Amino acid sequence: MLQIQKIRTDKDSIIKNILEVRKVDVSDQINEVYNLDLKKRDTQKHLDEMSANMNVLSSQIGEQFKKGAIEKANILKKETTVLKENIKKLRKSFEELDQSILELLYQIPNNPNELVPPGKSENDNEIIFSSSIDSLKNDSLLPHWELCKKYDLIDFELGVKVTGAGFPIYKGKGAILQRALIQFFLNEGNKIGYQELSVPHLVNESSGYGTGQLPDKEGQMYHASLDDLYLIPTAEVPITNIYRDVILEEEDLPIKHIGYTPCFRREAGSYGKDVRGLNRLHQFDKVEIVQITNPLESYQTLEDMVLYVESLIMKLDLPYRKLRLCGGDLGFTSALTYDLETYSVGQDKWLEVSSISNFETFQSNRLKLRYRDQNKSIELAHTLNGSALALPRIMASLLEINQTEGGINIPEVLRPYTGFDSI
Repeated sequence: MLQIQKIRTDKDSIIKNILEVRKVDVSDQINEVYNLDLKKRDTQKHLDEMSANMNVLSSQIGEQFKKGAIEKANILKKETTVLKENIKKLRKSFEELDQSILELLYQIPNNPNELVPPGKSENDNEIIFSSSIDSLKNDSLLPHWELCKKYDLIDFELGVKVTGAGFPIYKGKGAILQRALIQFFLNEGNKIGYQELSVPHLVNESSGYGTGQLPDKEGQMYHASLDDLYLIPTAEVPITNIYRDVILEEEDLPIKHIGYTPCFRREAGSYGKDVRGLNRLHQFDKVEIVQITNPLESYQTLEDMVLYVESLIMKLDLPYRKLRLCGGDLGFTSALTYDLETYSVGQDKWLEVSSISNFETFQSNRLKLRYRDQNKSIELAHTLNGSALALPRIMASLLEINQTEGGINIPEVLRPYTGFDSI
């Protein structure tokens, strides 16, 4: 969430930037936060004054008792009783103001970085790089759902029987290929210094608020209401929340983690040809990378993370493109996001396989994730994460582009993990 200090000093430019880039008018919320904050600080001032008066009265009462002036002491005690009641009321008012400010801040999206292009939808995203695909287009190539049926790799109908739509069952070499991709992505991350974590697949409400899924994405998360736990939409949530209410040392930065988890998303309202096969699922596997960095280094870190994820796609020999998301397509919590998409030759469309984002202090402010710099000053860290990679659409692109008349070839980098070089 936005820092209150920045709203105090720069509210008009924040309102202007969010409106121009995200096309969202947050003037009412930010102005209300600003005004409530003034009341809160004024309340704090009165509380400080009353507390000081209480200390003076307590000292005077003690002096009167020592002098034997019991009557004067009792008069002063009555004054403290009234003062204590006023302090109690004022503290309640302070807490209510604090909660109102917090609830408003939860509703305001992150302030976009200056590099974010303005725009209303995905059609306005900036294409930074794109592989040439003209020679790949071929109407005779099958989409992945037909390949999965032909070679008995993934059973979508059986998943509907067991659970429902969006919960496919991987079979035989399809399951092995899925596992091979996960292992390949994890090993590649290990090689460049990401510490691997195995984390819970359910989180509590505080974790959902900490990384910004709540309240913004509450309707998209599966909720185990009896235990008040949420199934994770991404490994980002449990991994980043490890550092909630933590003060790190500057020399410990950057912190780099990688983790594989299944991910659960309700995807309410999703239907039609764009969700066919592996295009959009309610449960899918993903390897996630997370970094916690010094603010001065976070944008170089973002570029490095994007280059790393690009290298994974290139090692799989898949055509891809890199996008810088416009304001209208930018996630609620992100300051700047790059998307990577692979080309689906069987569908003649681009499929998003990774989003890599810098959240600046938006998450760390919620998390109270801070670091102590060399001057012993406590500052908010920057958080970043990215898919490295999400499995379903990578699998779809991989199956489609490697199909031949006799079967499906396995990319060379995966063969040590699969134990076979074709299907």
